[in-house]
Amino acid sequence: MNSRINEIVNNIKAMELELEEELKKAGQTVNFYISGEKVHIDQAIKKQHRKFKINLLAYALFPRPRHVLVAPFTYALFPALVLVDLLASLYHAACFPLLEIPKVKRSEYFAYDRQHLAYLNLLEMVNCIYCSYGNGLISYLKEIFARTEQYWCPIKHAHRVRDTHSHYKNFIAYADPEAFRRDLEKVRKFKD
Repeated sequence: MNSRINEIVNNIKAMELELEEELKKAGQTVNFYISGEKVHIDQAIKKQHRKFKINLLAYALFPRPRHVLVAPFTYALFPALVLVDLLASLYHAACFPLLEIPKVKRSEYFAYDRQHLAYLNLLEMVNCIYCSYGNGLISYLKEIFARTEQYWCPIKHAHRVRDTHSHYKNFIAYADPEAFRRDLEKVRKFKD
């Protein structure tokens, strides 16, 4: 990778860290803070949040018609997500050690913290948990497959790929067989 590309990648990483810090500051203005893994919301704020909570019975008995129509399709994905999760986790646990691919830390990809929001009723919390699981799982799977791809086929695509994973920058140029044979073992060595 040339020095200009390295410079751009480093700038992106720095900006991501800066963005994360700004988002933390923005969160602090809404009266919550994070200590370790625990989210803390001021009791006065929780009391204020409860004023926005929709009664569970009213929410369940008088839903929007479109929500009733899409709910079976939305939740029909759940068994497939669980199955993919189990199979990918089995693959990850069995094959990564054999190939000397660093394991993916699952907990870094899943966040379940919306239950602290007093303005959500039980059904809204269940919906949030479902979406958190689905999006966390997709992120977790993306990292498992990114590491798999880096090991087996670290070749950049000829076409532009939207939202490439973090390992893609280390891949070998498309249609460069000499570099592929020369650098494959080096690219297989994971470094962060």
